[in-house]
Amino acid sequence: MVKDKIDTVLGPVAANALQKTLTHEHLAMDFTNHFVQTTNTHWQMENCSFTMENLNWIRNHPYSHRKNLVLSSTTNAVVEDVALFKKAGGSTIVENSSLGLGRNVQKMKFISEETGVNIICGTGFYVEKQLTDEMKELTIERMSEIIVTEIDEGIFNTGVKPGIIGEVGCSWPLTDVEKRSIRAAAISQAQTHTPVMIHPGRNPQSPGEILRIFQESGGDSTRTTMAHLDRTFLEESDLLEFAKEGTYLEYDLFGIEVSYYQFAPDIDMPSDAQKMSKLCCLISEG
Repeated sequence: MVKDKIDTVLGPVAANALQKTLTHEHLAMDFTNHFVQTTNTHWQMENCSFTMENLNWIRNHPYSHRKNLVLSSTTNAVVEDVALFKKAGGSTIVENSSLGLGRNVQKMKFISEETGVNIICGTGFYVEKQLTDEMKELTIERMSEIIVTEIDEGIFNTGVKPGIIGEVGCSWPLTDVEKRSIRAAAISQAQTHTPVMIHPGRNPQSPGEILRIFQESGGDSTRTTMAHLDRTFLEESDLLEFAKEGTYLEYDLFGIEVSYYQFAPDIDMPSDAQKMSKLCCLISEG
């Protein structure tokens, strides 16, 4: 069964109403558990202001700047950005802040009402590092029950139903909690016919391992998106090999344009031009 409507934070809409869509955004989130301690040379920059003289340091050390890790007190600025997106022809945003990322459904509703842009919110669980101790203790069955309940009945008392399971957070190597989360997402997808989006670990072996666990639990690769491939498959041969698995292939880290990648210093983050080259390769290969 395929759903004939897409659930947004303001209610269901027809699929053809989505139009131009940003498939992986965060409009309100809390990433503080991923703070990266800096060296003694840079510690004084951790709480610096967003100014032109500090901008280059913040761009190169985005996870060491505490204010940069919390997107919760800048709603008006986000509304302005989303309005610009609409003015440029955009229609829909998929907001992938799953449990553990400080998901804020009320803010999503406000932003959607203010801008007229469709916003699709997510469910499921992010990487173990961002989860509460209570979340880490959940069984596969309980994780799946939470996901399915949100999809079928709505999130708490908001009346908002998620339109996607994700982003399902995975580290490298996978933790036991994350393996349970992957299996719960697969079970929930099979039960609710909801698409899934996966955040893989920062290793080219990660997407394949995740997909194996996901499919073993009943997940459908053709209704699943593997995100962040910009920083995961740096070689075209690895990308094309994984493409055979049938998932949607997502490039979503556009605009960074800084080669130094704090979470994986041994690789260079591809530029936007290099990412577009990979997309052209995928298109040419069909």
